[in-house]
Amino acid sequence: MTANRSRNIGSPFVNSQHKLAKASVPAALILGLSLKRLFSATRNSLRGLADGFKTEPALRDEAVLFVVAVPLGLIVAPSAAWYLAMIGAVLFILAVEFLNTGIEKLADHVTPELNTEIRRIKDFGSSAVFCALCLTGLVWLVALAVRLNLF
Repeated sequence: MTANRSRNIGSPFVNSQHKLAKASVPAALILGLSLKRLFSATRNSLRGLADGFKTEPALRDEAVLFVVAVPLGLIVAPSAAWYLAMIGAVLFILAVEFLNTGIEKLADHVTPELNTEIRRIKDFGSSAVFCALCLTGLVWLVALAVRLNLF
């Protein structure tokens, strides 16, 4: 009967064995593996940032915008929450631009020749960047209006 229970994936017997196996793994090993994954992900992200800023003019422009926004936001923001929203919106532009760049690079890799459907896909990515820019502009304008007591 025990053999039949162990083959049944949903049985409590199998689940308790799985929990025992998890509990027997040393916490230090789990932490070490988690830190290794975190280190690897961070390294990959930094490599992507560096490559993007080196090769893409739009990303460089938006990086300059971020560098200017950080100190300017301290002056414009009516509160710490507004400052967080303002800088977050600029970071959102960068995130969407990185995604758009990835889509464009992939599309160019798949088919380097002109293709109507690929052009549409690239235009969709560009539209997403435009929406992020509009959102950021709106956040900054409302923050400035609040700062100037316009409402």
